[in-house]
Amino acid sequence: MQTIAPLWLWAAFVGIVLVSLFVDFVVLKKQGAHAIGVKEALNWSLVWIALSFLFNALFWWAVKDSTGSVALANTKSLEFLTGYLIEKSLAVDNIFVFLLVFTYFAVPTAYQKRVLMIGIIGAIVLRTVMILIGSWLLAEFHWILYIFGAFLILTGVKMWWAAGQEPSLDDNPALKLLRRVLPVSRQYDGEKFWTVEDGKRIATPLFMVICLVALTDVIFAVDSIPAIFAITTDPFIVLTSNVFAILGLRAMYFLLAAVANKFHLLNYGLAVILVFIGTKMCLIDIYKIPVGVSLGVVVGILAATMLLSVRTASPDPRR
Repeated sequence: MQTIAPLWLWAAFVGIVLVSLFVDFVVLKKQGAHAIGVKEALNWSLVWIALSFLFNALFWWAVKDSTGSVALANTKSLEFLTGYLIEKSLAVDNIFVFLLVFTYFAVPTAYQKRVLMIGIIGAIVLRTVMILIGSWLLAEFHWILYIFGAFLILTGVKMWWAAGQEPSLDDNPALKLLRRVLPVSRQYDGEKFWTVEDGKRIATPLFMVICLVALTDVIFAVDSIPAIFAITTDPFIVLTSNVFAILGLRAMYFLLAAVANKFHLLNYGLAVILVFIGTKMCLIDIYKIPVGVSLGVVVGILAATMLLSVRTASPDPRR
């Protein structure tokens, strides 16, 4: 698993992530359980995006300083940006599933914050393991790229087919399994995952929610990580672009939850992106699509889909 990043940059990345998590779990915890409004979500989203761009600038400088090549620094920085944008865009679909889970379990808005914070920790750990394993597999077995590519194409086609359908948790096998093996209380007990009823310690609905959120992230990681590997096989770029996108997931959720109905065509755009990335991966030994072209295609598809969504959105009956 070869990477262009110097050791000190790995240490800086770990330090930034730990400080970010400290702010989320310790400093902001003093606010207590509260509903996050659009303004607060927007401000935090801008903070996380700015932090990601600052890290990319540091990465560009580190590559230039260690190799002496501005061209290489530009290429690697562009790979980070493209991977970050892909993960951010695919996270939108993840967020819609989170919204479905929270709605299904009628999770109070004030409690959703803690679920997402814990989900972010699990996502970082899980994806780090998956990326390291994926990097090793690609280094040892180049032909796995074709399997990843075919999988992304099939996933994109499936996403397109399901984009217009109403999602439901009623037939979710994971939810059925959890209900069979775990006794669950009928009421929430604040932000607790466990409570006591009739002298017995049982799970609260919030514990069911965190389990489904974790399962959802596993499923979406299987899609997004191979998509970034199509851009670069450098584990540092794949990992950092993924983690920085995840750090802003909580703020992004509360921001998009308020305007989800305005981007009803977004899943179609995400499906096209997956098919494009999968095709790029399958063609890598025949023709390597430049990173700049990939970035342009992803941005173009997202912009076109969001614009069409806004133009074709149903008028708000309350207005």
